[in-house]
Amino acid sequence: MKLRTCISISLILIILIADQIIKVAVKTNMSLFEHIVVTDWFHIAFVENRGMAFGMDFIGTTVLTVFRFLAVGAFGWFLVRCIRSRCPIGFIVCLSLVIAGAFGNIIDNCLYGLIFTESQPANPFYAPVAEIVPFGQGYGTFLSGRVVDMFYFPFWQWPESWPLIGGRTFFGAVFNLADAAISVGAVAIIVFYYKLLSSLLSGSKEN
Repeated sequence: MKLRTCISISLILIILIADQIIKVAVKTNMSLFEHIVVTDWFHIAFVENRGMAFGMDFIGTTVLTVFRFLAVGAFGWFLVRCIRSRCPIGFIVCLSLVIAGAFGNIIDNCLYGLIFTESQPANPFYAPVAEIVPFGQGYGTFLSGRVVDMFYFPFWQWPESWPLIGGRTFFGAVFNLADAAISVGAVAIIVFYYKLLSSLLSGSKEN
């Protein structure tokens, strides 16, 4: 049980720290919507959103953050249960990724509006890059912070002749490390641990 606990805590901390380092670096060094081409298939594109993962924006920030708090609490309780039940380490890793990712975006929602000035598009008349300010003097209030996204992978564009999707970029979403952790963890659970998850949720002793 100690090994599973150490792996889980270490992974969550690593994801959280790395996610915040990347976000702060982007927010304090790039103007909003600034675009850096690293390779043809990998860009750094600074955007912010108030809503769901991968740039979707259709739920209020406060409502979404409260939902995330509840979700992290539920997943945390479930993770502790799985550790005590000695579930496979791979399953513990997947749950830890989901928790770390959700909590990483919660930090943005809760604190970024309080500690950063507002990011702005490039403009010759004012400084567009955000700055860290004394707590409470930022661009928003508690729970009003916007999530920072930056990773963009334009692998290819659909042929112009194709209806509906012609000319559009395959997987055009911009996302962050927290989003990636949630997605990787959730997909891995569904693909590799669906039966185990079903048995745990149904109260079965099989694991």
